[in-house]
Amino acid sequence: MDRYVQSIRYPPFELEHMNPRDIPISKAAIDNYSMSVTSFTIGSEDDWFVQWREGEEEDAELLELECEITDSPPRFLTETRLGWYVRPDRLHNISRKLIIPTVTLLILSLFLHAIEPGLVEQGIIDETIAGSISIGPLDYPRLLFYTFPLFILPLVFRTIANFRDFNRQKKITESPYEAPEVIVKAERGSIDIEVRKSVIGLQLIRSRAQVGVAMPERSSVLATLKRQEGGQPSPGMSTKLPEKRLASGDEIGTGVGESIPMQLSSKKSVILEPLRIMEKGDWTKTIDSSKQFTLKMPSDQWPGTVYSSLIAIHWEVVLEFLESNGRRIFWVLPLIMPQSKEPTQILRAPVISGRAELSEL
Repeated sequence: MDRYVQSIRYPPFELEHMNPRDIPISKAAIDNYSMSVTSFTIGSEDDWFVQWREGEEEDAELLELECEITDSPPRFLTETRLGWYVRPDRLHNISRKLIIPTVTLLILSLFLHAIEPGLVEQGIIDETIAGSISIGPLDYPRLLFYTFPLFILPLVFRTIANFRDFNRQKKITESPYEAPEVIVKAERGSIDIEVRKSVIGLQLIRSRAQVGVAMPERSSVLATLKRQEGGQPSPGMSTKLPEKRLASGDEIGTGVGESIPMQLSSKKSVILEPLRIMEKGDWTKTIDSSKQFTLKMPSDQWPGTVYSSLIAIHWEVVLEFLESNGRRIFWVLPLIMPQSKEPTQILRAPVISGRAELSEL
């Protein structure tokens, strides 16, 4: 039997607005009877932090978690990170970039309306754009009729993008492509891919490997921090969200916000939800006539595949296909990476946005 100590400070959804030092580290001891895990450290205790190490005598007072340690992906990962996926519509990013300029323009127009008598008197602005327009019993600044349509432009773009995503997800779920037959051979330092069966109507373009840390289970985090469900959650966590779908963010209650754009409520999403600590390997271009190729590793410093209720290191392969209409679709499947022989360390945790449209998955 091996005894391990696990420590984790996982990024919340809006990690840009959170100081890592304000979030407590979840720490617990776990007895392992099934598999041996090499020690690893990702990040530092002053930043986002993930550590798996062998237990010592001074760890006797730590909370003991009862959970299985395995290299088989748990259900919430196989149901959300296995299958066909698409990228969110590009209008999501355009909409987000327009928010600050359009809001600034609206505020500026209201400010100019407040001082426009002086501006008109000095000849800085013309009377044709000054003054107000009466509609019913109210008067509205004339400048507002120029700036307000621009102000709602991000909302219009976002709505269009959401419905585009919705329609594409509906088509994929109602008439999905056949799953490709892919054989993955993973070793430390190399990942070999063999596509034994092509998908009719799709052309394989490129592939890559990526690895990340999945969200810890909510119950385990609350237990390590000595908090009760229904009480005040820990900093960085939300209250438990309704069980409207099975997703890592919703399941543990740290998925505050819209991590995935508009999706079908009755079926699984076909937009891949980001792992907030994640590193991606370079794309490997594949020639359609060649069905065997080797992927570039994200980093040799990452630990092997392992899952527990507190720390889960998840490896996966992404195959990018081109549809006949020119759109791109991805096949994602998990892989089991062997444990390293020596302890590994990544000095800074590679964090990405919790929003799918910003994470470039």
